[in-house]
Amino acid sequence: MRTKLFLSTLIIALITLTFSMLSVNFVFKQQFSNYLTQVNEATLEQLPLRLSSLYQTTGTWDPALLNEVSHTLPTGTVVTLTDPKGKLIATLSNPMDNMMHGQDQMGMGMGMGMSSYTTTSWKTKTFTVSGPLGNLAIAEVRYAQILNPQDVRFQSAVFRSLLFAGGLALLFGILLSYFTSRRLVAPLKRLTQAANRIGHGHFDERVSVRSKDEVGQLANAFNTMADNLNRQETMRKQFTADIAHELRTPLTSIKSYIEAFQDNVLPANHENLSSINEEINRLVDLSSDLKDLNVAEIGGLHLKLELVDITHLLEKIIHSLYPLIQEKELTLNWNTPEKPVTAAGDERLLTRLFYNLVHNAYRYSNPSGQISVTLTQMPDYAEIKIKNTGIGISEDDLPLIFERFYRADQSRTRETGGTGIGLALVRQITDLHKGTISVLSKVGQETEFVVKLPKKIKVAEE
Repeated sequence: MRTKLFLSTLIIALITLTFSMLSVNFVFKQQFSNYLTQVNEATLEQLPLRLSSLYQTTGTWDPALLNEVSHTLPTGTVVTLTDPKGKLIATLSNPMDNMMHGQDQMGMGMGMGMSSYTTTSWKTKTFTVSGPLGNLAIAEVRYAQILNPQDVRFQSAVFRSLLFAGGLALLFGILLSYFTSRRLVAPLKRLTQAANRIGHGHFDERVSVRSKDEVGQLANAFNTMADNLNRQETMRKQFTADIAHELRTPLTSIKSYIEAFQDNVLPANHENLSSINEEINRLVDLSSDLKDLNVAEIGGLHLKLELVDITHLLEKIIHSLYPLIQEKELTLNWNTPEKPVTAAGDERLLTRLFYNLVHNAYRYSNPSGQISVTLTQMPDYAEIKIKNTGIGISEDDLPLIFERFYRADQSRTRETGGTGIGLALVRQITDLHKGTISVLSKVGQETEFVVKLPKKIKVAEE
Protein backbone atom coordinates (compact mmCIF):
# COMPACT_ATOMS: atom_id res chain seq x y z
CA MET A 1 0.00 0.00 0.00
CA ARG A 2 2.86 2.33 0.81
CA THR A 3 4.34 1.89 -2.70
CA LYS A 4 0.93 2.45 -4.33
CA LEU A 5 0.31 5.57 -2.26
CA PHE A 6 3.80 6.91 -3.04
CA LEU A 7 3.50 6.24 -6.78
CA SER A 8 -0.03 7.64 -7.04
CA THR A 9 0.99 10.83 -5.22
CA LEU A 10 4.10 11.12 -7.40
CA ILE A 11 2.14 10.62 -10.63
CA ILE A 12 -0.41 13.24 -9.58
CA ALA A 13 2.40 15.68 -8.76
CA LEU A 14 4.16 14.95 -12.06
CA ILE A 15 1.00 15.42 -14.14
CA THR A 16 0.07 18.60 -12.29
CA LEU A 17 3.60 19.97 -12.63
CA THR A 18 3.76 19.16 -16.37
CA PHE A 19 0.46 20.85 -17.13
CA SER A 20 1.43 23.82 -14.98
CA MET A 21 4.74 24.26 -16.80
CA LEU A 22 3.13 23.94 -20.23
CA SER A 23 0.41 26.39 -19.27
CA VAL A 24 2.88 28.92 -17.87
CA ASN A 25 5.11 28.58 -20.92
CA PHE A 26 2.16 29.06 -23.30
CA VAL A 27 0.84 32.07 -21.41
CA PHE A 28 4.31 33.59 -21.20
CA LYS A 29 4.90 33.27 -24.96
CA GLN A 30 1.48 34.74 -25.69
CA GLN A 31 1.97 37.66 -23.32
CA PHE A 32 5.54 38.25 -24.49
CA SER A 33 4.39 38.32 -28.11
CA ASN A 34 1.59 40.73 -27.24
CA TYR A 35 4.05 42.91 -25.39
CA LEU A 36 6.45 43.09 -28.37
CA THR A 37 3.55 43.84 -30.73
CA GLN A 38 2.36 46.71 -28.55
CA VAL A 39 5.89 48.14 -28.32
CA ASN A 40 6.41 47.92 -32.11
CA GLU A 41 3.04 49.46 -32.90
CA ALA A 42 3.73 52.29 -30.46
CA THR A 43 7.04 52.93 -32.31
CA LEU A 44 5.30 52.88 -35.71
CA GLU A 45 2.72 55.40 -34.52
CA GLN A 46 5.59 57.89 -34.05
CA LEU A 47 6.93 57.28 -37.58
CA PRO A 48 4.88 60.03 -39.44
CA LEU A 49 5.96 62.69 -36.97
CA ARG A 50 9.63 61.70 -37.24
CA LEU A 51 9.53 61.65 -41.05
CA SER A 52 7.83 65.07 -41.09
CA SER A 53 10.51 66.54 -38.75
CA LEU A 54 13.27 65.00 -40.92
CA TYR A 55 11.90 66.59 -44.11
CA GLN A 56 11.39 70.00 -42.50
CA THR A 57 14.97 69.99 -41.18
CA THR A 58 16.59 69.78 -44.64
CA GLY A 59 13.70 70.60 -46.95
CA THR A 60 14.28 67.33 -48.79
CA TRP A 61 14.37 63.59 -48.21
CA ASP A 62 17.99 63.16 -47.12
CA PRO A 63 19.10 59.51 -47.67
CA ALA A 64 21.47 59.67 -44.69
CA LEU A 65 18.71 60.79 -42.33
CA LEU A 66 16.34 58.20 -43.78
CA ASN A 67 19.01 55.55 -43.13
CA GLU A 68 19.11 56.64 -39.49
CA VAL A 69 15.31 56.18 -39.30
CA SER A 70 15.74 52.69 -40.78
CA HIS A 71 17.95 51.68 -37.89
CA THR A 72 15.16 52.53 -35.43
CA LEU A 73 12.47 50.52 -37.20
CA PRO A 74 11.25 47.35 -35.43
CA THR A 75 12.65 44.10 -36.74
CA GLY A 76 10.64 42.76 -39.64
CA THR A 77 9.22 46.15 -40.65
CA VAL A 78 9.34 47.46 -44.25
CA VAL A 79 8.28 51.06 -44.97
CA THR A 80 7.55 52.10 -48.56
CA LEU A 81 7.71 55.93 -48.75
CA THR A 82 6.09 57.62 -51.81
CA ASP A 83 5.27 61.22 -52.64
CA PRO A 84 1.62 62.33 -52.99
CA LYS A 85 1.82 61.54 -56.72
CA GLY A 86 2.87 57.94 -56.02
CA LYS A 87 6.54 58.27 -56.92
CA LEU A 88 8.82 56.08 -54.82
CA ILE A 89 10.99 58.06 -52.44
CA ALA A 90 12.67 55.25 -50.51
CA THR A 91 12.18 51.79 -49.04
CA LEU A 92 13.17 51.63 -45.41
CA SER A 93 13.96 48.51 -43.36
CA ASN A 94 16.11 47.67 -40.41
CA PRO A 95 19.59 46.58 -41.58
CA MET A 96 19.40 43.73 -39.01
CA ASP A 97 16.69 42.14 -41.16
CA ASN A 98 19.12 41.86 -44.09
CA MET A 99 21.79 40.35 -41.82
CA MET A 100 19.41 37.75 -40.41
CA HIS A 101 18.09 37.02 -43.87
CA GLY A 102 21.63 36.43 -45.07
CA GLN A 103 22.29 34.12 -42.12
CA ASP A 104 19.14 32.22 -42.92
CA GLN A 105 20.22 31.76 -46.51
CA MET A 106 23.52 30.36 -45.28
CA GLY A 107 21.66 28.19 -42.79
CA MET A 108 19.40 26.84 -45.50
CA GLY A 109 22.50 25.64 -47.30
CA MET A 110 23.31 23.67 -44.16
CA GLY A 111 19.74 22.41 -43.69
CA MET A 112 18.82 24.89 -40.91
CA GLY A 113 16.11 26.87 -42.71
CA MET A 114 14.52 29.75 -40.77
CA SER A 115 15.69 28.51 -37.40
CA SER A 116 17.25 31.83 -36.29
CA TYR A 117 13.97 33.67 -35.99
CA THR A 118 10.23 33.12 -36.23
CA THR A 119 7.46 35.28 -37.65
CA THR A 120 3.76 35.67 -37.22
CA SER A 121 1.23 36.86 -39.82
CA TRP A 122 2.01 40.07 -41.73
CA LYS A 123 0.08 43.30 -41.12
CA THR A 124 -0.07 46.57 -43.05
CA LYS A 125 -0.72 50.17 -42.10
CA THR A 126 -0.74 53.40 -44.12
CA PHE A 127 0.34 56.72 -42.64
CA THR A 128 0.19 60.21 -44.12
CA VAL A 129 3.27 62.38 -43.55
CA SER A 130 2.08 66.00 -43.24
CA GLY A 131 3.90 69.31 -43.11
CA PRO A 132 3.06 73.03 -42.89
CA LEU A 133 2.33 73.19 -46.64
CA GLY A 134 0.25 70.00 -46.78
CA ASN A 135 0.92 66.31 -47.35
CA LEU A 136 4.56 65.47 -47.85
CA ALA A 137 4.42 61.71 -48.45
CA ILE A 138 2.53 58.45 -47.97
CA ALA A 139 4.19 55.77 -45.78
CA GLU A 140 2.92 52.23 -46.33
CA VAL A 141 4.11 50.06 -43.47
CA ARG A 142 4.27 46.29 -43.73
CA TYR A 143 5.27 44.60 -40.51
CA ALA A 144 5.17 41.33 -38.65
CA GLN A 145 6.03 40.15 -35.19
CA ILE A 146 9.47 38.65 -35.68
CA LEU A 147 11.35 37.10 -32.82
CA ASN A 148 14.99 37.77 -33.28
CA PRO A 149 17.62 35.42 -31.84
CA GLN A 150 17.82 37.51 -28.67
CA ASP A 151 14.06 37.12 -28.12
CA VAL A 152 14.26 33.40 -28.79
CA ARG A 153 17.17 33.06 -26.38
CA PHE A 154 15.21 34.99 -23.77
CA GLN A 155 12.24 32.68 -24.17
CA SER A 156 14.53 29.66 -24.01
CA ALA A 157 16.11 31.00 -20.82
CA VAL A 158 12.67 31.45 -19.26
CA PHE A 159 11.70 27.90 -20.28
CA ARG A 160 14.92 26.51 -18.82
CA SER A 161 14.15 28.38 -15.61
CA LEU A 162 10.71 26.78 -15.60
CA LEU A 163 12.29 23.36 -16.10
CA PHE A 164 14.72 24.00 -13.26
CA ALA A 165 11.94 25.20 -10.95
CA GLY A 166 9.80 22.23 -12.02
CA GLY A 167 12.64 19.83 -11.30
CA LEU A 168 13.07 21.28 -7.82
CA ALA A 169 9.31 21.08 -7.26
CA LEU A 170 9.29 17.46 -8.47
CA LEU A 171 12.18 16.57 -6.16
CA PHE A 172 10.39 18.21 -3.26
CA GLY A 173 7.21 16.35 -4.25
CA ILE A 174 9.08 13.02 -4.27
CA LEU A 175 10.48 13.65 -0.81
CA LEU A 176 7.12 14.86 0.49
CA SER A 177 5.32 11.87 -1.06
CA TYR A 178 7.81 9.48 0.50
CA PHE A 179 7.51 10.87 4.01
CA THR A 180 3.74 11.40 3.72
CA SER A 181 3.13 7.84 2.53
CA ARG A 182 5.39 6.53 5.26
CA ARG A 183 3.57 8.57 7.90
CA LEU A 184 0.14 7.47 6.66
CA VAL A 185 0.97 3.80 6.23
CA ALA A 186 2.92 3.33 9.48
CA PRO A 187 -0.17 3.45 11.77
CA LEU A 188 -2.05 1.19 9.34
CA LYS A 189 0.80 -1.32 9.59
CA ARG A 190 0.53 -1.18 13.37
CA LEU A 191 -3.21 -1.77 13.07
CA THR A 192 -2.60 -4.74 10.77
CA GLN A 193 -0.09 -6.26 13.18
CA ALA A 194 -2.45 -5.73 16.10
CA ALA A 195 -5.34 -7.27 14.15
CA ASN A 196 -3.20 -10.32 13.37
CA ARG A 197 -2.34 -10.72 17.05
CA ILE A 198 -6.00 -10.48 18.03
CA GLY A 199 -6.76 -13.03 15.31
CA HIS A 200 -4.36 -15.40 17.09
CA GLY A 201 -6.16 -14.94 20.41
CA HIS A 202 -4.20 -12.07 22.00
CA PHE A 203 -7.26 -10.02 22.99
CA ASP A 204 -5.21 -7.67 25.18
CA GLU A 205 -3.59 -6.12 22.08
CA ARG A 206 -4.14 -2.35 21.69
CA VAL A 207 -2.79 0.40 19.41
CA SER A 208 -1.72 3.87 20.46
CA VAL A 209 -3.82 6.81 19.26
CA ARG A 210 -1.56 9.65 18.08
CA SER A 211 -3.96 11.80 16.08
CA LYS A 212 -7.59 12.83 15.85
CA ASP A 213 -7.95 12.37 12.10
CA GLU A 214 -9.52 9.41 10.28
CA VAL A 215 -6.58 7.16 11.16
CA GLY A 216 -6.91 8.13 14.83
CA GLN A 217 -10.65 7.43 14.68
CA LEU A 218 -9.89 4.04 13.12
CA ALA A 219 -7.45 3.31 15.95
CA ASN A 220 -10.08 4.27 18.52
CA ALA A 221 -12.63 2.04 16.80
CA PHE A 222 -10.08 -0.80 16.73
CA ASN A 223 -9.38 -0.44 20.46
CA THR A 224 -13.12 -0.38 21.19
CA MET A 225 -13.55 -3.52 19.11
CA ALA A 226 -10.67 -5.18 20.96
CA ASP A 227 -12.26 -4.26 24.31
CA ASN A 228 -15.55 -5.78 23.20
CA LEU A 229 -13.85 -8.92 21.92
CA ASN A 230 -11.93 -9.27 25.16
CA ARG A 231 -15.13 -8.85 27.15
CA GLN A 232 -16.97 -11.32 24.93
CA GLU A 233 -14.14 -13.84 25.31
CA THR A 234 -14.26 -13.45 29.08
CA MET A 235 -18.03 -13.90 29.02
CA ARG A 236 -17.67 -16.96 26.76
CA LYS A 237 -15.34 -18.58 29.25
CA GLN A 238 -17.64 -17.61 32.08
CA PHE A 239 -20.58 -18.95 30.08
CA THR A 240 -18.86 -22.32 29.69
CA ALA A 241 -18.13 -22.49 33.41
CA ASP A 242 -21.64 -21.39 34.39
CA ILE A 243 -23.47 -23.75 32.07
CA ALA A 244 -21.31 -26.61 33.33
CA HIS A 245 -22.19 -25.63 36.90
CA GLU A 246 -25.89 -25.24 36.11
CA LEU A 247 -25.98 -28.71 34.56
CA ARG A 248 -23.75 -30.41 37.13
CA THR A 249 -25.70 -29.34 40.22
CA PRO A 250 -29.08 -30.96 39.38
CA LEU A 251 -27.41 -33.96 37.71
CA THR A 252 -25.29 -34.56 40.81
CA SER A 253 -28.38 -34.37 42.96
CA ILE A 254 -30.28 -36.83 40.72
CA LYS A 255 -27.27 -39.20 40.69
CA SER A 256 -27.04 -39.07 44.47
CA TYR A 257 -30.72 -39.96 44.87
CA ILE A 258 -30.46 -42.85 42.40
CA GLU A 259 -27.35 -44.25 44.11
CA ALA A 260 -29.12 -43.95 47.44
CA PHE A 261 -32.08 -45.88 46.02
CA GLN A 262 -29.78 -48.58 44.67
CA ASP A 263 -27.98 -48.94 47.97
CA ASN A 264 -31.28 -48.91 49.86
CA VAL A 265 -30.10 -45.87 51.80
CA LEU A 266 -33.24 -43.93 50.86
CA PRO A 267 -36.64 -45.30 49.98
CA ALA A 268 -38.05 -44.51 46.55
CA ASN A 269 -41.09 -42.84 48.09
CA HIS A 270 -43.16 -39.90 46.85
CA GLU A 271 -41.07 -37.28 48.68
CA ASN A 272 -37.73 -38.42 47.29
CA LEU A 273 -39.13 -38.89 43.80
CA SER A 274 -40.57 -35.37 44.01
CA SER A 275 -37.08 -34.04 44.75
CA ILE A 276 -35.73 -35.82 41.67
CA ASN A 277 -38.62 -34.47 39.64
CA GLU A 278 -37.82 -30.95 40.89
CA GLU A 279 -34.21 -31.28 39.74
CA ILE A 280 -35.37 -32.58 36.37
CA ASN A 281 -37.71 -29.59 36.06
CA ARG A 282 -34.76 -27.32 36.73
CA LEU A 283 -32.89 -28.95 33.86
CA VAL A 284 -35.92 -28.59 31.61
CA ASP A 285 -36.32 -24.91 32.57
CA LEU A 286 -32.63 -24.27 31.94
CA SER A 287 -32.81 -25.99 28.57
CA SER A 288 -35.92 -24.01 27.65
CA ASP A 289 -34.32 -20.73 28.72
CA LEU A 290 -31.17 -21.46 26.74
CA LYS A 291 -33.15 -22.46 23.67
CA ASP A 292 -35.39 -19.37 23.72
CA LEU A 293 -32.45 -17.06 24.36
CA ASN A 294 -30.35 -18.57 21.59
CA VAL A 295 -33.24 -18.50 19.12
CA ALA A 296 -33.94 -14.86 20.01
CA GLU A 297 -30.29 -13.84 19.61
CA ILE A 298 -30.00 -15.36 16.13
CA GLY A 299 -33.27 -13.76 15.06
CA GLY A 300 -35.18 -17.03 14.84
CA LEU A 301 -37.79 -16.17 17.44
CA HIS A 302 -40.95 -15.00 15.67
CA LEU A 303 -43.92 -13.17 17.10
CA LYS A 304 -47.50 -14.34 16.90
CA LEU A 305 -48.94 -10.86 16.96
CA GLU A 306 -52.22 -10.20 18.66
CA LEU A 307 -53.76 -7.59 20.91
CA VAL A 308 -52.66 -8.58 24.40
CA ASP A 309 -54.51 -7.48 27.53
CA ILE A 310 -51.53 -6.56 29.70
CA THR A 311 -53.78 -6.07 32.75
CA HIS A 312 -55.12 -9.61 32.59
CA LEU A 313 -51.67 -11.02 31.82
CA LEU A 314 -50.09 -9.40 34.91
CA GLU A 315 -52.98 -10.53 37.10
CA LYS A 316 -52.38 -14.17 36.09
CA ILE A 317 -48.64 -13.87 36.81
CA ILE A 318 -49.23 -12.24 40.20
CA HIS A 319 -51.81 -14.90 41.07
CA SER A 320 -49.38 -17.70 40.22
CA LEU A 321 -46.60 -16.18 42.34
CA TYR A 322 -48.79 -14.99 45.21
CA PRO A 323 -48.20 -18.08 47.40
CA LEU A 324 -44.44 -17.47 47.23
CA ILE A 325 -44.96 -13.79 47.99
CA GLN A 326 -47.08 -14.67 51.03
CA GLU A 327 -44.56 -17.27 52.21
CA LYS A 328 -41.86 -14.57 52.26
CA GLU A 329 -44.27 -12.17 53.99
CA LEU A 330 -43.95 -9.55 51.25
CA THR A 331 -46.39 -6.71 50.73
CA LEU A 332 -47.75 -6.58 47.18
CA ASN A 333 -48.99 -3.29 45.76
CA TRP A 334 -50.79 -4.04 42.51
CA ASN A 335 -51.98 -0.75 41.01
CA THR A 336 -54.76 -1.95 38.76
CA PRO A 337 -55.78 0.61 36.11
CA GLU A 338 -59.44 1.53 35.72
CA LYS A 339 -59.49 0.49 32.08
CA PRO A 340 -57.74 -2.50 30.51
CA VAL A 341 -54.28 -1.71 29.13
CA THR A 342 -53.45 -3.38 25.82
CA ALA A 343 -50.41 -3.69 23.57
CA ALA A 344 -49.52 -5.57 20.41
CA GLY A 345 -47.36 -8.63 20.96
CA ASP A 346 -46.97 -12.34 21.54
CA GLU A 347 -48.84 -13.32 24.72
CA ARG A 348 -46.62 -16.33 25.45
CA LEU A 349 -43.40 -14.32 25.21
CA LEU A 350 -44.81 -11.37 27.13
CA THR A 351 -45.91 -13.77 29.88
CA ARG A 352 -42.33 -15.07 30.02
CA LEU A 353 -40.99 -11.51 30.16
CA PHE A 354 -43.14 -10.28 33.05
CA TYR A 355 -42.97 -13.58 34.93
CA ASN A 356 -39.17 -13.26 35.01
CA LEU A 357 -39.34 -9.66 36.23
CA VAL A 358 -41.94 -10.29 38.95
CA HIS A 359 -40.17 -13.49 40.04
CA ASN A 360 -36.87 -11.56 40.26
CA ALA A 361 -38.62 -8.92 42.37
CA TYR A 362 -39.82 -11.68 44.71
CA ARG A 363 -36.41 -13.43 44.83
CA TYR A 364 -34.34 -10.34 45.59
CA SER A 365 -36.74 -8.69 48.04
CA ASN A 366 -35.89 -8.64 51.71
CA PRO A 367 -38.24 -10.62 53.96
CA SER A 368 -41.26 -8.47 54.88
CA GLY A 369 -40.36 -6.14 52.02
CA GLN A 370 -42.56 -4.69 49.31
CA ILE A 371 -43.27 -5.36 45.64
CA SER A 372 -45.07 -2.74 43.54
CA VAL A 373 -46.47 -3.37 40.08
CA THR A 374 -47.79 -0.31 38.24
CA LEU A 375 -49.47 -0.39 34.83
CA THR A 376 -50.16 2.82 32.87
CA GLN A 377 -51.71 3.34 29.47
CA MET A 378 -49.88 6.01 27.46
CA PRO A 379 -51.08 7.36 24.08
CA ASP A 380 -48.62 5.26 22.06
CA TYR A 381 -47.42 2.61 24.49
CA ALA A 382 -48.08 0.72 27.67
CA GLU A 383 -45.75 1.39 30.60
CA ILE A 384 -45.13 -1.31 33.21
CA LYS A 385 -43.12 -0.59 36.38
CA ILE A 386 -42.04 -3.43 38.67
CA LYS A 387 -40.36 -2.26 41.87
CA ASN A 388 -39.08 -4.10 44.94
CA THR A 389 -37.26 -3.27 48.14
CA GLY A 390 -34.13 -5.32 48.61
CA ILE A 391 -30.41 -5.60 48.06
CA GLY A 392 -30.35 -3.41 44.93
CA ILE A 393 -27.82 -3.37 42.11
CA SER A 394 -24.59 -1.38 42.06
CA GLU A 395 -23.87 1.18 39.31
CA ASP A 396 -21.03 -0.96 37.98
CA ASP A 397 -23.34 -3.94 37.53
CA LEU A 398 -26.31 -2.10 36.00
CA PRO A 399 -24.96 -2.04 32.39
CA LEU A 400 -24.21 -5.80 32.56
CA ILE A 401 -27.28 -7.34 34.20
CA PHE A 402 -28.86 -8.14 30.81
CA GLU A 403 -25.87 -10.25 29.76
CA ARG A 404 -26.54 -13.99 29.89
CA PHE A 405 -25.19 -15.82 32.92
CA TYR A 406 -24.17 -12.54 34.54
CA ARG A 407 -24.72 -12.31 38.28
CA ALA A 408 -24.07 -9.09 40.17
CA ASP A 409 -22.97 -11.18 43.17
CA GLN A 410 -20.80 -14.05 41.93
CA SER A 411 -21.16 -15.81 45.28
CA ARG A 412 -24.88 -16.40 44.77
CA THR A 413 -26.03 -19.96 44.22
CA ARG A 414 -28.83 -21.10 41.99
CA GLU A 415 -31.17 -20.92 44.96
CA THR A 416 -30.59 -17.18 45.38
CA GLY A 417 -29.28 -16.12 42.02
CA GLY A 418 -31.25 -18.04 39.38
CA THR A 419 -29.74 -19.27 36.12
CA GLY A 420 -28.39 -15.87 35.15
CA ILE A 421 -30.18 -15.85 31.78
CA GLY A 422 -33.62 -14.59 32.81
CA LEU A 423 -32.86 -10.90 32.27
CA ALA A 424 -31.01 -11.64 29.05
CA LEU A 425 -34.19 -13.27 27.77
CA VAL A 426 -36.22 -10.30 29.04
CA ARG A 427 -34.07 -7.94 26.98
CA GLN A 428 -34.39 -10.09 23.85
CA ILE A 429 -38.19 -10.32 24.15
CA THR A 430 -38.46 -6.57 24.74
CA ASP A 431 -36.33 -5.80 21.70
CA LEU A 432 -38.36 -8.24 19.64
CA HIS A 433 -41.50 -6.26 20.56
CA LYS A 434 -39.78 -2.96 19.57
CA GLY A 435 -40.03 -1.87 23.19
CA THR A 436 -37.57 -0.52 25.74
CA ILE A 437 -36.49 -1.61 29.20
CA SER A 438 -34.59 0.40 31.78
CA VAL A 439 -33.61 -0.16 35.39
CA LEU A 440 -33.03 2.15 38.34
CA SER A 441 -31.56 0.90 41.56
CA LYS A 442 -30.19 2.01 44.91
CA VAL A 443 -27.89 -0.45 46.64
CA GLY A 444 -29.48 -1.81 49.81
CA GLN A 445 -32.79 -0.05 49.14
CA GLU A 446 -34.76 -0.77 46.00
CA THR A 447 -34.75 -1.72 42.32
CA GLU A 448 -37.24 -0.69 39.62
CA PHE A 449 -37.61 -2.08 36.11
CA VAL A 450 -39.54 0.01 33.58
CA VAL A 451 -40.84 -1.67 30.41
CA LYS A 452 -42.48 0.27 27.57
CA LEU A 453 -44.36 -1.67 24.88
CA PRO A 454 -45.77 0.07 21.79
CA LYS A 455 -49.46 -0.32 20.99
CA LYS A 456 -48.68 -1.14 17.35
CA ILE A 457 -45.64 -2.86 15.89
CA LYS A 458 -44.74 -4.15 12.46
CA VAL A 459 -42.85 -7.39 12.04
CA ALA A 460 -41.40 -8.48 8.70
CA GLU A 461 -43.12 -11.56 7.41
CA GLU A 462 -40.93 -14.49 6.45
